Amino acid sequence: MIDDTQGSMPKGCRYIDLPNVTDKRGSLAFGEGGRHIPFGIKRVFWTYAIADEAARGNHAHRTCSMVLFPLGGSFRIELDDGHDKAEILMDDPSRGVLIPPLVWCKLYSFTPQAACISLASEPYTAEDYIHNYEEFLKLTQQK
Repeated sequence: MIDDTQGSMPKGCRYIDLPNVTDKRGSLAFGEGGRHIPFGIKRVFWTYAIADEAARGNHAHRTCSMVLFPLGGSFRIELDDGHDKAEILMDDPSRGVLIPPLVWCKLYSFTPQAACISLASEPYTAEDYIHNYEEFLKLTQQK
């Protein structure tokens, strides 16, 4: 696994850098679905008040793409496409990461007050989630 803050990521994953306006009052980052975010946003959710040593995610999606941004604090993301893996530090609210379908994603090492906002290309359906890593590997080996 690589600590990927600059280099390559698993297939289809990439950084999403939002426009950022900073002045004496502070900073404002913004993004539009279909423009800055590479899909129409159909669902938004956020995680916060994560317990010490807890992990979030630990699954892949069959059809849904997501972009995740840290809103406060920091956390790490492990990405795995069944062939390549990357570990990414998320600590910049204007920089997210695109996670396409069939990429396993685990969020962990949350700092106190860390929060993550997730923008999804699809509404929630339980059938879209792959929670079993062995099933995920079988699906990625078929591609």
